[in-house]
Order: sequence, then C-alpha cells, then structure tokens
Amino acid sequence: MKIWKRNAVVVTVFVFVCAGIYLNWFYTQEENTPTLEETLNEEQVLGEDTLVMAPSDEELLMEVASEGLESAEEGTETSAESFASIRLSRQGARDAAIETLQETIAYAGGDDSATTTSQQLEGLVEASLCEAQIESLIVAKGYTDCVAYMTDDGISVAVSSPEEGLQDSDVALISDIVTSQTEYGLGDIRIIEVK
Repeated sequence: MKIWKRNAVVVTVFVFVCAGIYLNWFYTQEENTPTLEETLNEEQVLGEDTLVMAPSDEELLMEVASEGLESAEEGTETSAESFASIRLSRQGARDAAIETLQETIAYAGGDDSATTTSQQLEGLVEASLCEAQIESLIVAKGYTDCVAYMTDDGISVAVSSPEEGLQDSDVALISDIVTSQTEYGLGDIRIIEVK
C-alpha cells in the first residue's frame, strides 16, 4: 500500500511539472517578441560600421589622462585633489571605453571583430590592474601618493614628492618598479613630480 501511494505521488508531481513546462512553452510561443529592428529606429541599431571602436575613444582616454597630469604638474590644486581628479578622470574615460567595447562584443557575435574587440578589452583590464599594482608598490615604498597611466607609447607616473624633492635614487626606485611590472623600457617611462 505504501509503495502504491509513493508511486502515485511521484506520478502526480511529474504530471504537474510537465504541464507547467508545456504551459510555459505554449504562452511564450504566443507572444511575439519584438526584435531590435522592430523596437528601435535605424540610427539606434548598431550596424557593422558602428561596431569598430573609433579612434576618438582612445584619443579621449589619452586626452583626459594628459589633462589630469598637466593639472598635477601646474600645481593648481592641492596634491591630494590632483591625484583624486587624475584617478577620477582616468576611471571615467576607461569606463566609457570598456562600455563601448562590451557593447561591440555583444552585438558583434562570434566574428573576427568580436575577437579583436575582446583582445582590446582584455588589454584595458590588464593595463588597469598593472597601473593599480604599480601605484600600490610605489606607495608601499613610502611615497605619499601616486598615479600611473599606461599607453601604447609609454607610462606616466605622477608621484607626490618628498619635502626635499625627488632625488635620483627616487627616480631609479620608481623606474625599477615600473620596469619590473611592465614591459616598458627606461625610455618609455615619464615620472612627474607633484609638489
């Protein structure tokens, strides 16, 4: 008797699960889910021409970082404010570039442009991690604050200088940290003293 009741409960649960799956499938088939082309006008749908990351995104990233570094060099703000504004502008520009790359990957599908875009995205993420690691190591060596910014051409490191200013030994130490964490040579490193 117990076996019959257990089997009846199992069969009843199985029937309800199957009925639920069928009803779910049936009602989703009746809905006519609109496609992107139906819901957006022609300008809003990304075509193949708009999937390529425009050079203006990279130029924007470079421009924002260079403006932040120039303001740090001019000394128009306090040291802490200039480092905070550099980090904020760098992060904003990088977030915009990452968002554009992610949208490109989402709409590109599995073609070659998605692979290239994915590699660019990985490069941005690696650069961000490397910059953070360099900044942490420099601060760990006793400097008050610093900001690193990597490009294809080189790396710029803005360092809060000690009271006596950056000495040759400081520059050598910072350069050693950068060369140990990146593949840049000494000629690719630009160290900016922020007072």
